[in-house]
Amino acid sequence: MNQETVLDMARHAIEIAIMVGAPMLLVSLVVGLLVAVFQAATSLNEATLSFIPKLLAIFAAMVLAGPWILSVLVDYMRELLINIPTYVG
Repeated sequence: MNQETVLDMARHAIEIAIMVGAPMLLVSLVVGLLVAVFQAATSLNEATLSFIPKLLAIFAAMVLAGPWILSVLVDYMRELLINIPTYVG
């Protein structure tokens, strides 16, 4: 295994991590922004008002994106395991 192979594997792993984390992060960002605008408009400064909607939205995003995330991770692991002889040899 040479340096190029290791760097390619690391790049691919980072891409997969970003793809898997993006749905929850984007949902959290949007909900947090909406709650912040609501809090600014109504002058409500309650900490749980921003936490609970984000928690529920992230849970919903995990339920909706879960099968896709699982298939992406399984495909990545399958590719890694199948290519072990290529990486070693």
